[in-house]
Amino acid sequence: MRWPWSRSKQLPLLHVAIDEGTGPTVVLVHGIASSTNAFENVIPLLTPQHRVIALDLLGFGASPSPAGATYTIEEHVEHLEHTLAALGIERCIIVGHSLGSLIAARYAATHADEVRGLVLVSPPVYLPPESFGDPVERTAMGLYLRAYEFLRNNKRFTMRNAAVLARLSPIRDVLEVSERNWRAFTLSLEHVIETQTAVSDIAAVSAPVQVVYGTLDPFLMPGGLRIIEQMRHVSVHRVAGGDHVIRRRMARVVATAVASVSAHAADLR
Repeated sequence: MRWPWSRSKQLPLLHVAIDEGTGPTVVLVHGIASSTNAFENVIPLLTPQHRVIALDLLGFGASPSPAGATYTIEEHVEHLEHTLAALGIERCIIVGHSLGSLIAARYAATHADEVRGLVLVSPPVYLPPESFGDPVERTAMGLYLRAYEFLRNNKRFTMRNAAVLARLSPIRDVLEVSERNWRAFTLSLEHVIETQTAVSDIAAVSAPVQVVYGTLDPFLMPGGLRIIEQMRHVSVHRVAGGDHVIRRRMARVVATAVASVSAHAADLR
């Protein structure tokens, strides 16, 4: 859905951290409690053949945190749309990581004419526990949701452990949960990840979809991935031994997926 200009012109723009290279446009959308730093291993692989735009999501990185924001997926998509329009982007490939993959899928589902292809990296595709026939998967999904609820309700615990994980990460400043972004973190977790429509959004995308994920990613739900893997327009790349972070090996796979989408779009012209 496009918002009337009378509304969208009042929205603050998202922070654009990177706008480099020439060629087909690739937009990078990071995950929760992160920033464009999540793509530091991907960007150098893309800029030789693409215009690469990396932006911070609403409430994260250097982007604004409006006082009245509720951080629903609709709100994230609205700000993404407004920022891309301000940059004059009419057609692009979108790469979303984690939370960003859910936002990218909704954007692609509602902006079919503007998205040449979609690359979803480490997508946390979740379903209500009762939708799983396998009791093990049903229990696992329930545990994920209870864990996220615990994180939202225990600020001190969450901030302390996020700081530990950030120090251990191979990518600098890739994770931040602080007083500054606590509201964006908890509401995005609740409104986008925990209560999501990723399966129906991905099914509604008309462009090709490439999915990249690590086999050791602790945040992925195999049952949800199996559903999207069976969709005819979805191709899957599994990175053996990869986790949730886009390390160099996974970055190369992401770049290959982008090149595949770009080549497909060129063939259609």
